[in-house]
Amino acid sequence: MRTVKIFQVDAFTDQKFKGNPAGVVPEADGLTDQEMLDIARELNNSETAFVLKGDQEYDLHIRYFTPQAEVPVCGHATIAAIYVHALQHALPTCTIKIKTQVGILPIHVQEVKGEYEITMEQASPVFESPLDELVTSAIVEALGLNKQIINNHSPNRLNPDLSRLSQLSREISCNGYFVFCITQTSPEYVTYGRMFAPAIGIAEDPVTGNANGPLGAYLIHHHLVKPDGATFQFTATQGNAMQRPGSMKVMVDIVNGKPAKVRIKGTAVIVFSTTLKLD
Repeated sequence: MRTVKIFQVDAFTDQKFKGNPAGVVPEADGLTDQEMLDIARELNNSETAFVLKGDQEYDLHIRYFTPQAEVPVCGHATIAAIYVHALQHALPTCTIKIKTQVGILPIHVQEVKGEYEITMEQASPVFESPLDELVTSAIVEALGLNKQIINNHSPNRLNPDLSRLSQLSREISCNGYFVFCITQTSPEYVTYGRMFAPAIGIAEDPVTGNANGPLGAYLIHHHLVKPDGATFQFTATQGNAMQRPGSMKVMVDIVNGKPAKVRIKGTAVIVFSTTLKLD
C-alpha cells in the first residue's frame, strides 16, 4: 500500500475559491502514467501537477495532466506546485529550475513574510502564420462572436459551441482558444480574457498562465500597446464569468521592438490537503 499526498491549490489569487484550482502531488516519483491520469481525473481540475525529483541540470521535474491527457506545461499548475514546494521546504528568496516538456524553465521564488510570489519564465515566443479566412470565420462562429465587433469592443458574454471548438481543434491541431480585450490603458494596461479548451477536457479555464503570458508577446508583436521602456508589464485578469476571478502580472522583455522573454507572476493559496492510498 502506497500513500500519496495531494494538495488542492487556488492559483493567481490569495483567496480560497477564487483564481484557478490545480491539484498538486509534490512527491510523484513512482507513480505510473496511468496513476497520474487517474488522480487528475479524480480531482477534476483543469490541470494537476506531478512533481518529481530533479538531477544535475534541474531542481524539479513537473508533469501536467488534465482529466483527459498529459499536456506539455501549465502556468497556473506551475505556480501552484512551486508555491507548495516553497512552503514545504521553507524556501528563502531563490531561483529554481524545472524540467517540463517545453524545456528547462527558471522559476523565481520571492519570500515575503512567510508567503510567496512565484514568477515563471515561459518558453520563448514563436509566431506562426495567421489562420486562413475560412478557419478564422469558423472559430469566430463557434465562439459565438459577431465578427464585426472583433478589434473593437468585446462583448460581455460569449456563447461558445464547445463541440464545434473541439472539432476545430482536431482539424487545426490547437488545444484552446483565448479571447481577450484591453480594459484599461492608464495608468497601467489591464486585460480581460476567457480561455476555452474543450478538446482536452477543459470547457473553460478560470485564469490561464499559458494564455496570458503569450498574450503579452502578442500585444507587442502586433503593436497593440505602447510600451514604455525595455520591459512591458500589465495586469491580466480572468475568471469573472466563472465566479473565480484572478489575476497575474505579465512582463515582456523587448529587444529591437520584438518580444524576447515572457514572465508571469502570481501567488496562490492552499485550499486543502489529503492523502490517497494506492494498492
